[in-house]
Amino acid sequence: MTETPEEFRAAVAALRSVTPRPEVTLEPIKAPQRLAPWAFALAAETTGPGDVPAMGRLVLLHDPEGQEGWHGVFRLVVYMRAELDAELATDPFLPAVGWSWLTDALDATGADWTALGGTVTETSSARFGDIAEPTRTDDIELRASWTPTSTDLRPHGEAFSIALSHYAGLPPVGVTVFGRRRDD
Repeated sequence: MTETPEEFRAAVAALRSVTPRPEVTLEPIKAPQRLAPWAFALAAETTGPGDVPAMGRLVLLHDPEGQEGWHGVFRLVVYMRAELDAELATDPFLPAVGWSWLTDALDATGADWTALGGTVTETSSARFGDIAEPTRTDDIELRASWTPTSTDLRPHGEAFSIALSHYAGLPPVGVTVFGRRRDD
């Protein structure tokens, strides 16, 4: 087996160094093996009182010779999913907002990138029979990939964590959300 390239080891170390906010957990998972000679993956989940659980994956692919369409030797691939309330699921601007959560996070962390592309998908599911509860669920999913143009991948990992926080509906860091008012 060929020795792992130093630039890949450095990229993995940068992604592992990301410290997300307390409501987001990141942990290494098995990476896909057939997409590139070297790969690394992180799984993420959000937790917190009153928040919508969200989950995601960040996959780092590395091919020292590059691949067509990458415009570089690394490629980052993300997947995120979160439940929505039915009212939000009908917002016609939701896909554009879901996309901006990623691009704004990349910009906010100073991540350098090119060849960004992806999809935002809204799904609604109705359940019946033995799995009838809950009767309806609405979800938003993001699938995207891009090529980092810098060897420092920490900002990309931070952007992933920030975007997932937006998908979960977490308030900005340092903001406390008080309980909802109930009209009795």
